[in-house]
Amino acid sequence: MVFSVASKTLASCTRKVAKASLARGLSTSVPQWEGGIPDSVKRVGQPSAFPNEYPGMVYEFNWALNGDGVTPLKRAAFRINKPLDLKVAGLAAPKKNPLKVKGAAIAEAGSDTLLFEDFDAACQEARDLLSLSDKLYCPEGHVPGTHTGVRVISNSSKLTPDILAYLDRCPKKSPPDSMPVTCFVVEGHDTEFAGFSIEEIEVPVDSEESESAADLGYQPKVAKSVASVVVVGKTPSVANIVGGIEASHKSLEQDELERAKKAEEESNES
Repeated sequence: MVFSVASKTLASCTRKVAKASLARGLSTSVPQWEGGIPDSVKRVGQPSAFPNEYPGMVYEFNWALNGDGVTPLKRAAFRINKPLDLKVAGLAAPKKNPLKVKGAAIAEAGSDTLLFEDFDAACQEARDLLSLSDKLYCPEGHVPGTHTGVRVISNSSKLTPDILAYLDRCPKKSPPDSMPVTCFVVEGHDTEFAGFSIEEIEVPVDSEESESAADLGYQPKVAKSVASVVVVGKTPSVANIVGGIEASHKSLEQDELERAKKAEEESNES
């Protein structure tokens, strides 16, 4: 009995000694890094917040729409660049693709038939209505046969496939840029309105085309014309939208030609 107890005591002590020796051995054999865990270990398994994005809720595109004056409050704004995007948005494919449309003439802001103030009021109301819409469908593309970019912001699931079929396909940039032509199309409104406006803005010059802003001490800018098209009504027509897009493209081209001519004349004078 005494021998049995003594054996148990000896075994217990042996285990304690072995554990202590192992701990001392590990502490001396494993290298100790100054400053804590090395960077190679730190960068593995770092927790990160995953953005709460889903089809119709993409932060980059929402910011682009904010820049156009529309805030998708219902978090359902679909960027539609190709037929597959229609399916993602729950829309049917167009019956014809490409779709040829004869545009209808609509009024230009600043003309005898449409004051700038009336256009601005209609445009702001259209933006507000679109911001409150349950879903936004935003087909993008080029004016057919050109490289002039167009973005249509609409609440109409019916018109969107035809608009996409009318536009030429353009590269899908990330993050999205503003387009030279932006259309605001509201369906289901009692007021009927159709008009477009040309505005001159200043945009930063690409660093590849000039010295950087840091070198110059300021950001160089150049004048550029952009267009807004507003079509509102119970059942807006594709013809009115296309008419506004084509008239806008024509005006933008004319503005660019006039700027080029003016720049050439100034260069010759100097």
